Parts: sequence; C-alpha cells; structure tokens
Amino acid sequence: MIRVLVNGAMGKMGRTTCDAVTAADGLELAAAVDPAFSDSGAREAFGISGIPLYENLASCLEAEKPGVAVDFTTPAAVFDGVIACLDAGVHCVVGTTGLSPEQLAAIRARAESAGRNCFLAPNFAIGAVLMMEAARTIARYMPDCEIVELHHDQKLDAPSGTSLRTAELIAGGRQQQPDLPGPEGNAARGFVHEGVPIHSVRLPGLVAHQEVVFGGRGQTLSLRHDSISRESFMPGVILAVQRVAGLEERLVVGLEKIM
Repeated sequence: MIRVLVNGAMGKMGRTTCDAVTAADGLELAAAVDPAFSDSGAREAFGISGIPLYENLASCLEAEKPGVAVDFTTPAAVFDGVIACLDAGVHCVVGTTGLSPEQLAAIRARAESAGRNCFLAPNFAIGAVLMMEAARTIARYMPDCEIVELHHDQKLDAPSGTSLRTAELIAGGRQQQPDLPGPEGNAARGFVHEGVPIHSVRLPGLVAHQEVVFGGRGQTLSLRHDSISRESFMPGVILAVQRVAGLEERLVVGLEKIM
C-alpha cells in the first residue's frame, strides 16, 4: 500500500487527485495539505472523511510519513514544497508547471543527495502525451509550425508547461530550422520557445486544450487535444504515483518516459 500525500488539495487538480487516489487499488490517501484548511469552511468542503488535513506541509511531513507526495500547488510554491518532501525522504510526483531550468537542476541534485525520486509531467493526460509524440515525428517532415494552447482563466503560468514541452520535442524532431514568422520581438506572433511560436489563451469555460498547426507547401496539418474534464489527467497521475519509487533516474520529466 502506497501512502500518498496531496499538496494543494483544495485546488481543482488537487481535489480531483484526492478522489482518484482514494479510489485506486494499492494507494492510500494519507493526508491532504492546503493553506485553505486554516478555514473551517474549507475543511468541511473537502468532503473526504477520515483524512488528516494540514495547512502546513512541514507539519504534515513530520506527522504522517507518506511514501509519495503529489504536488498540484502553484508555480510560486512548488519548488520549496518539492525540496521539503525530498529532504523528508518522500518521492515526488509533480504536476505544477512553471519550474525554471535552474530549479529543475536543484531538484535533481537534492533528489540525488536524498536518495529519492522526483517525477514531473507537464501534462498527465495520455492523449496529450500522444499528441506531443506525434508532433515530434511530424516536425521531421514539416518543420514549420505554431502552437495554440488554451486553458482556464485561473491558470497562473503562460505559456503552459505542455506547450513548452511540445516545442522542445518539436525542436528535437526537426532536421532543419525554419525561418520564424514576422520581425523578432513581435509579440502578436507568440512567445517563441525552441524556435516554435506559442500563443496562449486564458478564458473561463476552458479546461486544457492545445493545437499544433504544421504548414507545408500547399498543405497544413493540425493536431489537437482537448481535456474536457480534469478526470482526463488521473490515469497518468496514478501511474506516476505507482512507478515513481522505481525510476532509474532521480529526476524524470515527461509521462512518455513511464508509459
């Protein structure tokens, strides 16, 4: 039985993760952490009985001794939370995006010194991972492309971690670098990452959506993935929780690495 801590438990992804862990065979929801639990109304709204609720991660780590921590907090909080979990001897599954390359390097170093593993995925939806892998293959033959990513209006980071990861895979799949559209610095043409323009949309009513549009002589090809509900991410989250302890590397990025 894997004892699981969910950090950011009152957020939309965190709350859905708590339900998924509770329903999964071989997993036990050991505790939930969220600053919102300082309010009694939030504790009542959480709705899963018999689970220890903490507003402070350090207190939870000391009292509960979980095996795996799942982080769905915020870009501002995720780094410190992951470091604290690793130092406490807890494997980490991270769905919060916005970590810098320097922070990822620090997490890798801390995971190695702590002897614990950290798994990070920009997107836990199986369909989104397949879209990214297909984009890498297509980029070899159609290197000209742009990404449009659309998310709910409460998402704090832009571009999304999924779009940044997609751009990196596209860059790795290209055999030639296309000319970027428009003059350099033209913000209307998107945020350019790894030579791929990314356009971010934030609106109420959306969950998580991404389209990659490739263009070639006399033709276009489009890939699109839509997460209609946050349940789409849960099979990937549960898979990561089950496999994080057995990773061969201390830091692994991308759900495709464990599928």
